[in-house]
Amino acid sequence: MVLFFHELRRNRTSLIIWTSVISFMLAVCVFIYPEMKGQMNEMTDMFADMGNLTAAFGMDELNFGEFMGYFGLECGELLGLGGVIFAALLGISALSKEEKDRTAEFLLTHPVSRVSITLYKLLSVLVQIFILNIAVACVTFISVAAVGEDADTKTMLLLFLAYFLLQIEIGCITFGLSAFMRRGGVGIGLGLGIMTYFINIIANLTEALEPLKYLTPFSYAEGSYIVNNCAFEWKYMIVGAVAMAVCLVLGFIKYNRKDIA
Repeated sequence: MVLFFHELRRNRTSLIIWTSVISFMLAVCVFIYPEMKGQMNEMTDMFADMGNLTAAFGMDELNFGEFMGYFGLECGELLGLGGVIFAALLGISALSKEEKDRTAEFLLTHPVSRVSITLYKLLSVLVQIFILNIAVACVTFISVAAVGEDADTKTMLLLFLAYFLLQIEIGCITFGLSAFMRRGGVGIGLGLGIMTYFINIIANLTEALEPLKYLTPFSYAEGSYIVNNCAFEWKYMIVGAVAMAVCLVLGFIKYNRKDIA
């Protein structure tokens, strides 16, 4: 457990910054809603006439005149994209940074197996993602209560759970990939996180591109679907769980067999 707590201390500054920024931005979105509420119905009508661009972001399925419609799009996008970038950067550096920072030799001389090292590092990634989401959810619920909006608690919790699972999937996939890296892979992690976001947007443009949704975890975390149905799209979630498990298994196998530089 020493390694686990060491990883938490090592990343605490990054965790605090990302949590503070995402929480602040979500709070701002919630607090400006009462000032914009009177214009939301006009915005809904305007977005309805924008064709495929509206469908790409799910704006054609949400009523901005209601708080949950506004929250599902604006606040959900902030937490989804911001959280995914954080999870991707966290996961992609978890194992590779030991070789990049030249600390692998010191770490591996201790009486701790590589399996234990991998497990503790993975646990630290998951715990940090959990802390970020709990903090952001608390700030958001406090903000909603402060502005006096009537929000559907169950739907909001489902939205937060969806984005939490989304971040867990990206974090685990990039964690598995980090076992194959030797000099860090920040660009790969960042690119993967952003790419999955845009793949989902592209998949929403037409029905012909809808199969692309199986390639991105954003498919089961779409605010428009969750707000309207109060449920997840399980078919996409199952595919994501399989992809996550495969990447983790490959990462464990690779790290326990590789020659550490």
